[in-house]
Amino acid sequence: MKQGRITPGVTRINNTVRRPASPGTGDLLQLLEARGFTGAPRYLGQDDQGRDILTYVDGWVPDCFQRWQNNQLVAFGNLLRAFHEATRTGPHQVICHHDPGPNNAVFRNNLPVALIDFDTAAPGSPLEDLGYAAWTWCIASKHNDPDRQAAQVRVLADAYTLTPPQCAALVDAILERQSRNARFWTETTAPVTPEQRADRITWSRREHAFTTTHREIFEAHLR
Repeated sequence: MKQGRITPGVTRINNTVRRPASPGTGDLLQLLEARGFTGAPRYLGQDDQGRDILTYVDGWVPDCFQRWQNNQLVAFGNLLRAFHEATRTGPHQVICHHDPGPNNAVFRNNLPVALIDFDTAAPGSPLEDLGYAAWTWCIASKHNDPDRQAAQVRVLADAYTLTPPQCAALVDAILERQSRNARFWTETTAPVTPEQRADRITWSRREHAFTTTHREIFEAHLR
Protein backbone atom coordinates (compact mmCIF):
# COMPACT_ATOMS: atom_id res chain seq x y z
CA MET A 1 0.00 0.00 0.00
CA LYS A 2 1.11 3.61 -0.47
CA GLN A 3 1.50 6.71 1.57
CA GLY A 4 -1.12 9.39 0.94
CA ARG A 5 -0.93 11.37 -2.30
CA ILE A 6 -2.53 14.39 -0.63
CA THR A 7 -2.82 13.50 3.07
CA PRO A 8 0.53 13.85 4.88
CA GLY A 9 1.49 11.69 7.83
CA VAL A 10 0.33 8.32 6.51
CA THR A 11 2.67 5.53 7.56
CA ARG A 12 2.76 1.75 7.87
CA ILE A 13 3.62 0.13 11.21
CA ASN A 14 3.83 -3.67 10.97
CA ASN A 15 0.42 -4.85 9.74
CA THR A 16 -1.34 -1.54 10.36
CA VAL A 17 -1.53 1.87 8.70
CA ARG A 18 -1.56 5.00 10.84
CA ARG A 19 -3.02 8.17 9.35
CA PRO A 20 -4.40 11.48 10.63
CA ALA A 21 -7.91 11.02 11.96
CA SER A 22 -10.55 11.62 9.30
CA PRO A 23 -14.12 12.37 10.46
CA GLY A 24 -16.45 9.57 9.44
CA THR A 25 -13.79 7.14 8.20
CA GLY A 26 -14.09 4.90 11.23
CA ASP A 27 -17.88 4.76 11.01
CA LEU A 28 -17.75 4.00 7.29
CA LEU A 29 -15.17 1.23 7.59
CA GLN A 30 -17.07 -0.33 10.49
CA LEU A 31 -20.26 -0.24 8.39
CA LEU A 32 -18.46 -1.95 5.51
CA GLU A 33 -17.13 -4.63 7.82
CA ALA A 34 -20.54 -5.21 9.39
CA ARG A 35 -22.09 -5.63 5.94
CA GLY A 36 -19.47 -8.11 4.79
CA PHE A 37 -17.56 -5.92 2.35
CA THR A 38 -13.99 -7.23 2.24
CA GLY A 39 -12.50 -4.74 -0.23
CA ALA A 40 -11.39 -2.11 2.30
CA PRO A 41 -9.15 -1.83 5.37
CA ARG A 42 -10.62 -2.56 8.79
CA TYR A 43 -10.83 0.21 11.37
CA LEU A 44 -9.00 -0.60 14.62
CA GLY A 45 -9.56 2.63 16.57
CA GLN A 46 -7.03 5.37 17.33
CA ASP A 47 -3.52 5.33 18.76
CA ASP A 48 -2.13 7.48 21.58
CA GLN A 49 -1.35 10.22 19.04
CA GLY A 50 -4.99 10.41 17.92
CA ARG A 51 -4.29 8.80 14.54
CA ASP A 52 -6.69 6.36 12.94
CA ILE A 53 -5.40 2.78 12.94
CA LEU A 54 -6.34 0.70 9.89
CA THR A 55 -5.37 -2.79 8.88
CA TYR A 56 -2.73 -2.94 6.19
CA VAL A 57 -4.13 -4.29 2.90
CA ASP A 58 -1.48 -6.42 1.25
CA GLY A 59 -0.83 -5.72 -2.43
CA TRP A 60 0.42 -2.90 -4.64
CA VAL A 61 -0.99 0.46 -5.69
CA PRO A 62 -0.20 1.95 -9.12
CA ASP A 63 2.21 4.86 -9.05
CA CYS A 64 0.47 6.57 -11.96
CA PHE A 65 -2.48 6.28 -14.32
CA GLN A 66 -1.96 3.88 -17.22
CA ARG A 67 -3.78 1.69 -19.71
CA TRP A 68 -5.72 -1.15 -18.15
CA GLN A 69 -6.94 -4.45 -19.52
CA ASN A 70 -10.64 -5.26 -19.75
CA ASN A 71 -10.44 -7.90 -17.00
CA GLN A 72 -9.01 -5.28 -14.65
CA LEU A 73 -11.87 -2.92 -15.49
CA VAL A 74 -14.39 -5.70 -14.86
CA ALA A 75 -12.81 -6.41 -11.48
CA PHE A 76 -12.92 -2.74 -10.52
CA GLY A 77 -16.50 -2.30 -11.70
CA ASN A 78 -17.51 -5.26 -9.54
CA LEU A 79 -15.55 -3.86 -6.58
CA LEU A 80 -17.10 -0.39 -6.85
CA ARG A 81 -20.60 -1.84 -7.16
CA ALA A 82 -20.05 -4.00 -4.07
CA PHE A 83 -18.78 -0.97 -2.13
CA HIS A 84 -21.83 1.09 -3.05
CA GLU A 85 -24.25 -1.72 -2.25
CA ALA A 86 -22.64 -2.17 1.18
CA THR A 87 -23.30 1.51 1.95
CA ARG A 88 -26.81 1.79 0.54
CA THR A 89 -29.30 3.27 3.01
CA GLY A 90 -32.32 3.59 0.72
CA PRO A 91 -33.44 2.89 -2.83
CA HIS A 92 -30.97 5.42 -4.29
CA GLN A 93 -28.55 6.89 -1.73
CA VAL A 94 -25.06 5.42 -1.32
CA ILE A 95 -21.77 6.56 0.16
CA CYS A 96 -19.47 7.62 -2.68
CA HIS A 97 -15.73 7.21 -2.41
CA HIS A 98 -15.33 10.38 -4.54
CA ASP A 99 -11.75 9.49 -5.57
CA PRO A 100 -12.01 5.93 -6.96
CA GLY A 101 -9.08 6.16 -9.34
CA PRO A 102 -6.41 3.48 -9.81
CA ASN A 103 -4.24 5.39 -7.32
CA ASN A 104 -6.71 4.40 -4.57
CA ALA A 105 -7.02 0.73 -5.51
CA VAL A 106 -4.94 -2.13 -4.11
CA PHE A 107 -4.01 -4.81 -6.64
CA ARG A 108 -3.26 -8.49 -6.08
CA ASN A 109 -2.57 -10.97 -8.86
CA ASN A 110 -2.77 -7.96 -11.19
CA LEU A 111 -6.42 -7.25 -10.33
CA PRO A 112 -7.92 -4.50 -8.13
CA VAL A 113 -9.22 -6.07 -4.92
CA ALA A 114 -9.64 -3.21 -2.44
CA LEU A 115 -10.27 0.52 -2.10
CA ILE A 116 -8.25 2.77 0.19
CA ASP A 117 -8.23 6.43 1.27
CA PHE A 118 -11.79 7.33 2.25
CA ASP A 119 -11.07 10.94 3.29
CA THR A 120 -13.50 12.38 0.72
CA ALA A 121 -16.23 9.73 1.12
CA ALA A 122 -19.73 11.21 1.47
CA PRO A 123 -23.34 10.46 0.46
CA GLY A 124 -24.03 10.89 -3.23
CA SER A 125 -25.10 9.38 -6.51
CA PRO A 126 -23.32 6.28 -7.84
CA LEU A 127 -22.77 8.22 -11.06
CA GLU A 128 -20.43 10.58 -9.22
CA ASP A 129 -18.04 7.70 -8.62
CA LEU A 130 -18.71 6.09 -12.02
CA GLY A 131 -17.96 9.36 -13.80
CA TYR A 132 -14.62 9.69 -12.04
CA ALA A 133 -13.77 6.01 -12.44
CA ALA A 134 -14.62 5.99 -16.15
CA TRP A 135 -12.31 8.95 -16.63
CA THR A 136 -9.34 7.78 -14.57
CA TRP A 137 -9.48 4.10 -15.53
CA CYS A 138 -10.44 4.44 -19.21
CA ILE A 139 -9.89 7.91 -20.68
CA ALA A 140 -6.59 9.63 -21.48
CA SER A 141 -6.23 12.28 -24.14
CA LYS A 142 -2.53 11.50 -24.62
CA HIS A 143 -3.40 8.16 -26.24
CA ASN A 144 -5.86 9.77 -28.68
CA ASP A 145 -7.78 6.54 -29.33
CA PRO A 146 -11.35 7.47 -28.35
CA ASP A 147 -12.94 4.32 -29.83
CA ARG A 148 -10.84 2.05 -27.64
CA GLN A 149 -11.43 4.22 -24.61
CA ALA A 150 -15.17 4.42 -25.23
CA ALA A 151 -15.33 0.63 -25.51
CA GLN A 152 -13.57 0.36 -22.15
CA VAL A 153 -15.97 2.81 -20.55
CA ARG A 154 -18.73 0.44 -21.67
CA VAL A 155 -16.85 -2.52 -20.15
CA LEU A 156 -16.70 -0.68 -16.82
CA ALA A 157 -20.36 0.35 -17.02
CA ASP A 158 -21.45 -3.23 -17.76
CA ALA A 159 -19.33 -4.62 -14.93
CA TYR A 160 -20.99 -2.17 -12.55
CA THR A 161 -24.37 -3.10 -14.11
CA LEU A 162 -25.42 0.46 -14.87
CA THR A 163 -29.01 0.77 -16.05
CA PRO A 164 -29.75 2.19 -19.53
CA PRO A 165 -30.76 5.59 -18.07
CA GLN A 166 -27.54 5.67 -16.04
CA CYS A 167 -25.51 4.78 -19.14
CA ALA A 168 -27.18 7.66 -20.99
CA ALA A 169 -26.07 10.05 -18.23
CA LEU A 170 -22.54 8.69 -17.81
CA VAL A 171 -20.78 11.04 -20.24
CA ASP A 172 -22.30 14.02 -18.43
CA ALA A 173 -21.05 12.51 -15.17
CA ILE A 174 -17.53 12.15 -16.61
CA LEU A 175 -17.50 15.77 -17.77
CA GLU A 176 -18.81 16.98 -14.41
CA ARG A 177 -16.07 15.13 -12.53
CA GLN A 178 -13.40 16.55 -14.86
CA SER A 179 -14.72 20.06 -14.26
CA ARG A 180 -14.99 19.41 -10.53
CA ASN A 181 -11.40 18.20 -10.45
CA ALA A 182 -10.20 21.45 -12.01
CA ARG A 183 -12.17 23.37 -9.38
CA PHE A 184 -10.78 21.19 -6.59
CA TRP A 185 -7.18 21.87 -7.54
CA THR A 186 -7.95 25.56 -7.94
CA GLU A 187 -9.40 25.82 -4.42
CA THR A 188 -7.67 23.11 -2.36
CA THR A 189 -5.45 23.87 0.61
CA ALA A 190 -3.67 20.53 0.19
CA PRO A 191 0.13 20.75 0.48
CA VAL A 192 1.02 20.87 -3.22
CA THR A 193 3.47 23.08 -5.06
CA PRO A 194 2.22 25.78 -7.44
CA GLU A 195 3.58 23.67 -10.31
CA GLN A 196 1.64 20.58 -9.17
CA ARG A 197 -1.52 22.62 -8.77
CA ALA A 198 -1.17 24.13 -12.25
CA ASP A 199 -0.37 20.76 -13.83
CA ARG A 200 -3.46 19.09 -12.33
CA ILE A 201 -5.75 21.94 -13.35
CA THR A 202 -4.36 21.87 -16.89
CA TRP A 203 -4.70 18.08 -17.04
CA SER A 204 -8.33 18.17 -15.88
CA ARG A 205 -9.25 20.81 -18.45
CA ARG A 206 -7.41 18.97 -21.23
CA GLU A 207 -9.26 15.74 -20.45
CA HIS A 208 -12.58 17.62 -20.35
CA ALA A 209 -11.86 19.06 -23.80
CA PHE A 210 -10.94 15.61 -25.14
CA THR A 211 -14.11 14.01 -23.77
CA THR A 212 -16.23 16.84 -25.13
CA THR A 213 -14.65 16.57 -28.58
CA HIS A 214 -15.35 12.83 -28.74
CA ARG A 215 -18.64 12.86 -26.86
CA GLU A 216 -20.60 11.22 -29.69
CA ILE A 217 -18.19 8.27 -29.76
CA PHE A 218 -18.49 7.74 -26.00
CA GLU A 219 -22.28 8.02 -26.12
CA ALA A 220 -22.54 5.61 -29.07
CA HIS A 221 -20.78 2.89 -27.10
CA LEU A 222 -23.10 3.44 -24.12
CA ARG A 223 -26.36 3.03 -26.04
